[in-house]
Amino acid sequence: MFFTFLFCFSLFIFRHLRKGFKKGPATKPKPKFVTNGTSSLSKDPVEVFCRFRPLKIPTDSLCIKCLNNTTVQMIPFSNNKFDLFYSFKYVFQEDTAQKEIFDKIASPMIEDVINGKNGLLFTYGITSSGKTHTITGNPQDPGILPRTLDVLFNSIEKNMSRKFVFKPDGQNYFEIRSTPDALLEWQKEKQLIRTPSSITKTPRTKKREFDELKEWEVRYKSDEKLNIDHAENGFAVFVSYIEIYNNYIYDLLDDSVIDQIKMKQPQSKVLREDNKRQVFVYGANEVEVKTADEAFDLFIKGVRRRRIAHTALNTESSRSHSVFNLRVVQAPMDNGGEIIQDEKYMVISQLALVDLAGSERTYRTNNTGERLREAGNINNSLMGLRNCIDILRENQKFNANKMVPYRDNKLTHLFKSYFEGEGKIKMILCVNPGSEDFDETLVSNGHF
Repeated sequence: MFFTFLFCFSLFIFRHLRKGFKKGPATKPKPKFVTNGTSSLSKDPVEVFCRFRPLKIPTDSLCIKCLNNTTVQMIPFSNNKFDLFYSFKYVFQEDTAQKEIFDKIASPMIEDVINGKNGLLFTYGITSSGKTHTITGNPQDPGILPRTLDVLFNSIEKNMSRKFVFKPDGQNYFEIRSTPDALLEWQKEKQLIRTPSSITKTPRTKKREFDELKEWEVRYKSDEKLNIDHAENGFAVFVSYIEIYNNYIYDLLDDSVIDQIKMKQPQSKVLREDNKRQVFVYGANEVEVKTADEAFDLFIKGVRRRRIAHTALNTESSRSHSVFNLRVVQAPMDNGGEIIQDEKYMVISQLALVDLAGSERTYRTNNTGERLREAGNINNSLMGLRNCIDILRENQKFNANKMVPYRDNKLTHLFKSYFEGEGKIKMILCVNPGSEDFDETLVSNGHF
């Protein structure tokens, strides 16, 4: 069954990458202010990029090579007599700089989210394929996520609203509050900061989080900024960070998760639809941030909690899908610089950065028991993602109306609106070209 699954997946992606999606009809821009920033988006195909990491052993032979900026070839060896060619939107070779990848992939998505459009970026790859380097990087050479935060806040820093003017309503929407109400909330927050937290951490946990943050205390920060269409608007940015493990959803910004992990009964979140049929994680913390450093600190703390959780649950960080979500809320300001309290002018857009779990073949990892179940859940979620894309393509190509199976797993259900065409989707496939990873690299190409 496993090899049948791989074979079918390989055929699918080969067909998909060669033919692509049929674009829907061009749409005219919507009015300047709309109640939902996603409604103006055209139905674009998924853009798949490929990134090579340098060989771990320079003398190792290659199992895949780059033919040009859009095509790679799987190199047969041993008794294999087949040649496989894969086409991508763009192929980044081993010596590609982090900034070049950011400029080509993430920068246009930041401009979109500032201008009221949604974006979804997946990264996928087997263990040691360079995913973490691509997304996070290191303090001297940051990856997509820290650069995204820098450029986003550089671009809107002069238009940031007063904190707590926009407030999440718990139903995936926001309320616009008056300046006095926002100031009162700000004073309450200051009082809570002065009050010792009821959640206690062991000295070891505190040290781990401190060391992780200290490592990034001095990091390269981009000074790049983008032009925004609505310079007269006031902006606010909200961050949430969740992971999907064994088809359960956990909030990495929930302080109580530490105590739940100690009891080995972490509370899973549920998905709901708002009144505009947008799917969201009900009850997940959504934190307003005023700077790139605040947002990045939350990311690092979430990563640390993710690792703590997986230690307690006898799992590994690579066995779950993680979603770092940025929501940008904007509304026009009056002549006095105050946000106009009329929600019909408010625009909400989001950029989700998703680190997909990688799948490795069972015979190589010798997975049994719980680890085998993890691998099964990962394959099921990736297969569900493939099925949604496949049916979406068929609907677009033949003007069909087949039901897309979003609800088969949490990963596809969460991003239902994107697969319906309300946002741009991009994916980076990270590959290790070494021959020892031939089978796993073939599988990863087969998934996406």
